[in-house]
Amino acid sequence: MAEDKSMQPVSGDEVETDGIYENEWGREETLKRGDEFPFDPAMGQTEWELTSLVPESQEQEMYKDTKGNTKSRLHIDRGDK
Repeated sequence: MAEDKSMQPVSGDEVETDGIYENEWGREETLKRGDEFPFDPAMGQTEWELTSLVPESQEQEMYKDTKGNTKSRLHIDRGDK
């Protein structure tokens, strides 16, 4: 039995966290909160794993054509220098 009991999201599930996701066959997709995990064109339904968060510098581009009720992540400037 596998030690990891967590379940990865699958095609058709709703994305909860903005980020770059990879499926079991290595296909990467940039998805944002509220999107639906896509089906793989060749393999059909697949599991997706979050591989990295979207860089802050790319968030504006990611959210330029979205609904008014979808907001990007909150960034707090702590004044660290």
